[in-house]
Amino acid sequence: MTASRVTVIGGGFAGVECASFLARRGHPVRLLEMRPVRTTDAHETDRLAEMVCSNSFRSDNPGNAVGLLKREMELLGSLVMEEARRAAVPAGDALAVDRELFARAVTARVEAEPLVELVREEAPSLPDPGDGFVVVATGPLTSPALSGALLAALGGSHLYFYDSVAPIVEASSLDMSVLYAASRWGKGGGADYLNVPLSREEYETFVGELLAGEKVPFHDFEKAVFFEGCLPVEAMAERGIETLRHGPMKPFGLRDPRTGREPYAAVQLRQDNLARTHYNIVGFQTKLRVGEQRRVFRSLPGLANAEFVRYGMLHRNTFLNGPAHLDRLFRWKRDGRFFFAGQITGVEGYLESAATGLLAGATLAQLLEGREPVPLPFSTALGALSRHVSESDESNYAPMNVTFGLIDDTGVPPTKDRAKRREEIVRRALESVALWRDAALGLPVAAGAGKGGSS
Repeated sequence: MTASRVTVIGGGFAGVECASFLARRGHPVRLLEMRPVRTTDAHETDRLAEMVCSNSFRSDNPGNAVGLLKREMELLGSLVMEEARRAAVPAGDALAVDRELFARAVTARVEAEPLVELVREEAPSLPDPGDGFVVVATGPLTSPALSGALLAALGGSHLYFYDSVAPIVEASSLDMSVLYAASRWGKGGGADYLNVPLSREEYETFVGELLAGEKVPFHDFEKAVFFEGCLPVEAMAERGIETLRHGPMKPFGLRDPRTGREPYAAVQLRQDNLARTHYNIVGFQTKLRVGEQRRVFRSLPGLANAEFVRYGMLHRNTFLNGPAHLDRLFRWKRDGRFFFAGQITGVEGYLESAATGLLAGATLAQLLEGREPVPLPFSTALGALSRHVSESDESNYAPMNVTFGLIDDTGVPPTKDRAKRREEIVRRALESVALWRDAALGLPVAAGAGKGGSS
C-alpha cells in the first residue's frame, strides 16, 4: 500500500465516481463495499451503484438544473454519466436507464480498473487514514455500526428522513387495451410512457382506497420526516383530493390518441429495462403494506391482473448536518484527512450524489498531485451543491436536489425572458467548469482513459 492511497467507504454512486476519477489520474484507491457481507433494507443485489428507487436520472434538458449538472459532470469525465448514456431507455426528455444493465456495467468498470482495490467488507468505524485520505460515501443507508461511530466522531446528532420506493410491474400482466402510449406534451419519442386514464369517479375512488390502505407503522421513537421531493403517494393524497391530480397523476399534456382528449387523471408507467418487460409506476413510492399495494394498485384501470416485480417500500435515510461539519470541498472541518460524499452530506438524488463524489475526487487529485485545491464557483451546478452542503442554515438543514435557485446568478444580465436568462446561466456555468477543469486539474480528463475504462 502506498502512503498516498485513498480509502473510499461505500460503493454507491458517490463512491464509484470518486474512486474512478482518482484511478484515471493514476492514484490508487481502496474501495470498501459491505454488500453482500452485510445488506440493507433497500438493496437487492451486491452490484455497485445499484438504483434502489427510481430508474430515472430526471430531466436531460440542459435548460433544467439537473440537465445542466449532467453536462458539467460529463466535462469532468463522469463514469456514472457514461454508463447511464449507454444503458438509457426511452423516457421523454428525461434520462432513465435499464437499472440492471447500468449497475452491471459500472461494477465491471470498477472491477477492471487496476488501481482500484475493491474490498467486500463492512467498515464498522472510521479507519485511520495514515498518510492518506478517507472518503465516507456510505450513502443514506449507512450501517448501524458506522452510523454510531460517525455520531460519536462528529459530536452531534445525525439527521434523517424517510424515503420510499415505487413498485415495478410486469408488462405482460397489464391490459394494453386500456392503457395508451404517450409522453407529456409529446416530448422525447412522443410515446415513451404507458398511461392509465381515469375518469373523475375512478380517480376519487382510487384516492379513497389509497387513504384507507394500511400502512407500515413507524417505530415509537421515530418521527415521520419525509423528503418533499419523494413523498409517499398516500402522504400526498392526505393533503387534499386534488393533490395527486396535480402531482404524479396529472393528465395535462397526455392526450389519449383514441379519444383526442386528456383524461381527468392519469398514472404513468415508465420503462424500467431495455427488454420492455418491466415498468415502474411513476411517482407511486409508497409505505402501504404489500397486501394493500396489490389491492389498491390493482384497482387502477388496466392493472387488475398486475404482477409485481418489486413492491414499494419505505426506508430511513441518514444524513449529517453538512454546514456544521463540512467545508465547500466536502472536507471534514475537524480533520482534513476525511471527506464525505453522496447523500450522507445532505444532497438528494442519484446525480447529485455522484456529483459530490466527483468533486471529492477532484479535490483529492489536486492534493495528491501537490496543489492547493481550487473550489468550483457557485455559479455552476456542481459549485452550487457544495454551497448547499457547506453554507446552508445549520438549524434548518434538509436534503436538496440541485435547482437554479441554488446557482449564483450574480452578473447575469436582468431580463423578463426566463428562458434566455437560464440559457445565459447554463452557458456561463459550462464555460466556468471547462476553465476550472483545465486550470485546477492541469488537463481535460478523458473519460475511460484508465486501463479499466471501456471504449
